[in-house]
Amino acid sequence: MVGSRGETGVAIFPDPAESANRTFPERHFPEMDKLDRVTRRIIHELQHDGALSAQQLAERVGLSATPVWRRVKELQSSGVLRRQVALMDREKLGLAICVHAYVSLVRQNEGAVEEFERFVRTSAEIMECARITGEADYVIKVVVADMKAYDRFLSEKVFRMGGVASIRSNVVLREVKYETALPVG
Repeated sequence: MVGSRGETGVAIFPDPAESANRTFPERHFPEMDKLDRVTRRIIHELQHDGALSAQQLAERVGLSATPVWRRVKELQSSGVLRRQVALMDREKLGLAICVHAYVSLVRQNEGAVEEFERFVRTSAEIMECARITGEADYVIKVVVADMKAYDRFLSEKVFRMGGVASIRSNVVLREVKYETALPVG
């Protein structure tokens, strides 16, 4: 990109005067347009405490229990509210180690991809998995009790898969932010 002075770089408006006069378009998410203020508030409250009763939820959003219950049912039937869970403290459950591992497959043919993704879905240690761009094919989030358990997970499970070419592990030293609530406003 070329700036106002002909220089290249990532800054869109390198001149402060240009950026001060510029308005940026808001991101538009069509799915969000369907959610009114009260429904967004219901989502917000449920994301922070999924165990709220319809009455408690109604008090927090300013409606009676019946319309709140109806809206929650609509969120469930539309797939917005997929499930309600209880969040646990992994360290208090003895899962002290969290690792983000970047996995590269030998080749990305259908068989190797399907085998790896099936493995991911059936491995209790893997909390999250995403297919990514870049040097690796996947990033997985693994939780285990200790480094010996992670070594066993790698040697007894991951490295026994024929389709895995390499894995690069990054051990989490400290979680700076862990959030499960989506930003719905």
